[in-house]
Amino acid sequence: QVQLVESGGGLVQAGGSLRLSCAASGTIFSGNTMGWSRQAPGKQRQLVALITSGGSTNYADSVKGRFTISRDNAKNTVYLQMNSLKPEDTAVYYCAARASGSFAGFNYWGQGTQVTVSS
Repeated sequence: QVQLVESGGGLVQAGGSLRLSCAASGTIFSGNTMGWSRQAPGKQRQLVALITSGGSTNYADSVKGRFTISRDNAKNTVYLQMNSLKPEDTAVYYCAARASGSFAGFNYWGQGTQVTVSS
């Protein structure tokens, strides 16, 4: 199974930037589609970005143009660069991995890292 550990969250002023990192272990990282989701209190978890094993990316409309997902297979790490942050981006951000035998959805999740954007 894939094991995921997020880092890089924190407090930032609106308009600022953060870079989240997700270290993966336990399986072949390069073969897994990876993603980032977020969840604010009282709201459903929302997928905000994903990247396939081939490097193709997709973003939720709410973050398109501001967030960039990338991966470094040599380091077994996926990143989420977050620019032009808004207070509504405040949430716990979770790294996710798709099982090798799955064509959709995500099967493994990290513990989450808090991102807080002040006005």
